Amino acid sequence: MQIIAHRGASGDYPENTLLAIEQAIVQGADAIEIDVFAVDGELIVIHDHHLARTTNGSGSIYQYTIEQLMQLDAGRGQRIPTLWQVLQLLAPTSLWLNIELKGEDTVAPLLVLLDQAQRELHFDPNRLLISSFNHHLLADLKRQQPDLQLGALTACLAVDYAAFAQQLQAYSINCDVSFINQAFVTDAKARGLNVYVYTVDQADDIARLQQYGVDGIFSNYPARSKALLTDNS
Repeated sequence: MQIIAHRGASGDYPENTLLAIEQAIVQGADAIEIDVFAVDGELIVIHDHHLARTTNGSGSIYQYTIEQLMQLDAGRGQRIPTLWQVLQLLAPTSLWLNIELKGEDTVAPLLVLLDQAQRELHFDPNRLLISSFNHHLLADLKRQQPDLQLGALTACLAVDYAAFAQQLQAYSINCDVSFINQAFVTDAKARGLNVYVYTVDQADDIARLQQYGVDGIFSNYPARSKALLTDNS
């Protein structure tokens, strides 16, 4: 079971910052998960479109220029990173990256940036998983770039389990720890889907998900979760 650093090592460092990602690498995470919005055609790494929770700014990201956003403090003197900066940071490593699309206008700039990353950074697109709760975005991506690996996000236990993810031709289904059960995992696996679960930091949840046979968990504390995995094995 892989450990995916949820917004980087966000339990100990400011979420979705380069510092949190760097520390997740140090802590031995298998992958990094981040969130992106588009502002002025630039993809920035932040979870909320309102700034108050994670920065010293206020209001919405859409009330700022990209230059103004880059001046805000995202914690410990960190700036809001761009997706390009994250790709540059991860390119020399072996970690894979889960990019969660938050804004509706993210598909076009994402495809441009991924093409650039492949050309300039030699970033293997197979090291990417593009996820969203907006399944229309995923369907659009699949039409435009069929080879991209998609993660269908869900916060519920659907009557037909993982059928919607199969219909999207997703690579994985990314689901809430509050709802997942063995039947869901069994159904997803039967449909050829990987199963990743968010957000998992408690020892009992980690042990339960290991028994279910999930492929990975999103954790705010990668090192601690890896240690718990070792204890359970």
